Amino acid sequence: MMAIRVDGAAGRLRFGAIDMPCTIGRGGLCAAADKREGDGCTPVGRWPVRGILLRPGKAAPDGIRLPWRWVREGDGWSDDPADPAYNRPVQLPRAFSAESLLRDDDAYDVIVVLGHNDAPPVPGQGSAIFFHLSEGRPTAGCVAVDRADMLKLLPLLAPGDVMEIA
Repeated sequence: MMAIRVDGAAGRLRFGAIDMPCTIGRGGLCAAADKREGDGCTPVGRWPVRGILLRPGKAAPDGIRLPWRWVREGDGWSDDPADPAYNRPVQLPRAFSAESLLRDDDAYDVIVVLGHNDAPPVPGQGSAIFFHLSEGRPTAGCVAVDRADMLKLLPLLAPGDVMEIA
């Protein structure tokens, strides 16, 4: 097991000998127990790397050792605390609020799903804390890196790895 180490204050991500810039949430860092849906903060802690979602035609699965799948039309992630499927992948449209995983920008061309608030999800304590591609600005609570850096990291990640946000 290896840790992807995120120094949120310094805006740096390290994995083994690799060091790169990263961005975190617009609300800065927060204790996981204080994380609330929509607050824009990135939760401090050790989060298991669950798997990878790739957008067809935008990123290839070359060398990926983690479980992965293509993002499909209608794929979403529930961000509604009233939804029984809160902080889980869902199909759109649905009666509850959910984020589309097919965005107009490139941020979700690669999504590394982190195990934050998922075992089991506690409604309102944060959903969709991902490791994804940078939009050139702070995230809504995720960790993001440039595309070239992400593509360098993907084949190095293995089952059991974690993201440590400090």
